[in-house]
Amino acid sequence: MQNNYTYDVAMFRDTFETRFTYLNGFMRNVSRFKTRPAMTDPLSGRRWTYEELNIEANRLAHALRASGVGKNDVVMFTLLNSPEFVFCYLAAHKVGAIACPVNYRQGAGEIALVIDDSCPKAFLYDAEFGELSAGALNMCQHKPGAVVMVDYKGGAQVPKGHILYKDYVSGQSEDDPPVDFHPHIYDETTRLYTSGTTSRPKGVPVNNVNEVLSAHDVMMHFPLGPTDRTMNMTPWFHRGGIHSGGPCPTLYAGGEVVILRDFSPKRCLEYAEKYKISFLIGVPTIIAMLARAQERAHADLSALRGIVTMGAPFEKAACERYLQLLTPNIFNGYGTTETFWNTFLRPFDLPDMAGSAGRSCTDDDVRLVALHEDGTHAEPDEMVPRDGMTAGEIIISSPAKSAFCYFNNPEMTAQKFYKGWLYTGDVGTWDENEFVTVSGRKDDMIVSAGENIYPTQIEAVLNEHPKVAESAVIGIPDKLRGEVVAAYVVPSDDSLSVAELKDYCMHSPMLSSYKWPREYHIVNELPHTATGKLMHYKLRQQAQK
Repeated sequence: MQNNYTYDVAMFRDTFETRFTYLNGFMRNVSRFKTRPAMTDPLSGRRWTYEELNIEANRLAHALRASGVGKNDVVMFTLLNSPEFVFCYLAAHKVGAIACPVNYRQGAGEIALVIDDSCPKAFLYDAEFGELSAGALNMCQHKPGAVVMVDYKGGAQVPKGHILYKDYVSGQSEDDPPVDFHPHIYDETTRLYTSGTTSRPKGVPVNNVNEVLSAHDVMMHFPLGPTDRTMNMTPWFHRGGIHSGGPCPTLYAGGEVVILRDFSPKRCLEYAEKYKISFLIGVPTIIAMLARAQERAHADLSALRGIVTMGAPFEKAACERYLQLLTPNIFNGYGTTETFWNTFLRPFDLPDMAGSAGRSCTDDDVRLVALHEDGTHAEPDEMVPRDGMTAGEIIISSPAKSAFCYFNNPEMTAQKFYKGWLYTGDVGTWDENEFVTVSGRKDDMIVSAGENIYPTQIEAVLNEHPKVAESAVIGIPDKLRGEVVAAYVVPSDDSLSVAELKDYCMHSPMLSSYKWPREYHIVNELPHTATGKLMHYKLRQQAQK
C-alpha cells in the first residue's frame, strides 16, 4: 500500500514505537528526581527515593531473569498494597514481562483458573494469603517455575518449594538490567482480570501505550504532578487502583505514592493529615465511611487537592455533605476495567450534576445506542436521543487506554468489542450536554462495594448442591454496599435449609467472600421465559414487592 505522507516518517515511527514506553517515563524520573521521595510505607516507616525504588526494582528484575522470566512472560502476584507490589510492577517492565496482579478476594478455585489462563513463570503471594495461594497452586494444572512468599509481618513458615522474597532477591545486582528485548508500544505490560459472566475470568491486556496514556489521562484530569502525594484507598489489583492515583500515574508524574495496606477510615484520615496527602482515591462506599469518621476526628485535610471516586455516582445530598466535610474538590469517574475511566465529573460540575456519571473524558468518546430486542449490537452511530429519558446501551471508545480485546478469549472479545467500541452492557440516558446517567445493566451484573458480581457464577455454584434443583441470584439494595447478593433457591429435597446453603457457599473454592449471598430464600418456583430462560428482572420486581 502506497503511503501518502508529506515527510519521511521513518525516524519518528521507529522512535515513537520503541521509546514511548512506561519504563522510559519512570527512568526519566529516576534521573531527574533521584533524591526525591517516590514511595512511603507508613506501617514500616520506610521511605524510598526514586533512586532507591529503582534499586529495589532492579534486584527483583535480576532475580526474575535468573528464573528465566523474559519478554512476554507473566509475573503474577497476589499481594496487598505494599512495597513488593510496586517492585513487581516495575520489575516486570524492566524485563519485558507482563505484570499480573490478582484479586485476593477471590476463592482458590477462581485464582487457579487465572493461573491456568495466564501460565505465569513466577507467582508471588502475601503470607497473609498463604492458605488461599496454596489452595490455588494445588488446584491449577500449570505450575509456576518460581513461587515466592512475601512475609510482611515476619515469622511465617515458608512452604516446601517456595522461597521467601528477601532470599529471592538477596545478592542480586542493583544495576539496571540490560534491555535485551525489543520494546514496543504495543507490548502487553499489565494484565488485569475482571469477572466473567461464567466461571471463566476475563484477562484484560494493557499495553505500553495504554499505561503511558492512562497516566497522562490522570495527570490531565486531576491534575497530577511531581509535587503531589497520592493514596489510593482501594486495592491496587483493580484498574481504578493501579491507574487512578495508584503507582502507574503517580510514579510516571514524579509524585509520591503513600501505601495504604488495607482500608480503615481512621487510619486514612491519620495518614492524610500526617503525610499531607494531596489526592485520596476510593469508591463511594469508602468515601461515605471516611466522611463519618471525619465528623468525629476533625483531621486536618488542608493539603487535599481533591478526592477522586469511581464505581458509582454520588447522590446530590451526599455530595454536598462531602464537599463540606472533606474537600471542595470532588471528582467522580465512570468506566470499566477494559477502558479505565471514560466519563468524569469535575469539581465545577458538582453538586449540580451529582447523580450522573458525567460526560466523556478529554480523549474518549462515550455514546448511548439503541437497545435491540434480539440482543444484537446497535451500530455505533445508532444513537438514542439526548433527551435525558430514552434508554440506551452505554458504549465507549477509548483508544488511548484500551487494547480492544481480552487475552485468550476471542468469543468474549467478539461479544463485547465492535468497530472500536466497548459495549458495556450498562443501560442509561444522556442529556443535550452529553451528561450520562446510568440506570441499570443488560447483563444483570451486581455491583457491591465497587466489586462486579455476575449472578450466573453464583447460580452455577448453588446448582451443584445436591439438594438444589434451580437457583437465581439478584442484587438487592444495601445502604453500605450499594447492593448485596440475594439467592432464591428451588429445592430438590425438602430438607434443604438456609444454614446448609450458607455453609456451602462459604466453603466453595469458586466463591470469594464478597460474592456470598447475604440473603437466602427457599421458593417453590422461579420466573422463566417461554424458552426457559430465567427472568432476573421479574425476580427483582417480586423482591421489591
